[in-house]
Amino acid sequence: MKRLNIAAPEFVYDAEDPEGFRAGMLRAGPLLDARQLGASVYELPPGQAICPYHYEYGEEEWLLVLSGRPVLRHPGGEDALEPWDLVAFPTGPDGAHGVRNDSAETVRVLMFSSVVVPTATAYPDSGKLGIWTGHKDEDVMVRRTSAVDYYDGETGGGG
Repeated sequence: MKRLNIAAPEFVYDAEDPEGFRAGMLRAGPLLDARQLGASVYELPPGQAICPYHYEYGEEEWLLVLSGRPVLRHPGGEDALEPWDLVAFPTGPDGAHGVRNDSAETVRVLMFSSVVVPTATAYPDSGKLGIWTGHKDEDVMVRRTSAVDYYDGETGGGG
């Protein structure tokens, strides 16, 4: 049995994340060899968000506030959350969400979800779709406006 204590996690910050999306992260799932559920602890400094507003097509996500008071954007508006608030985001547009820290204090949240591959993520603000295949070199982020016809580029003959 693998064990992980998240009371004092070592967060990883991605140097390529743009201002406004600089959150520290600890991905617990891979450390515990989890396959069907994913969990990540995020540290949000003031003025930062976890990721752009989005919704998942294949994965249900949940959010548990560990400390601080993040702002949750959802299809019905925005709500300030408090420690130990728990929220579930269903698949599809009704589960759209964005989590940011508008306070002067650091926020910590635990997000967990089912793990579904392949899957897709929609980003309503920017009109993008992310397709996650399970093979990093085949994952793609596209604008919805780049859609092509089903038979575009096909020559026929089944070969």
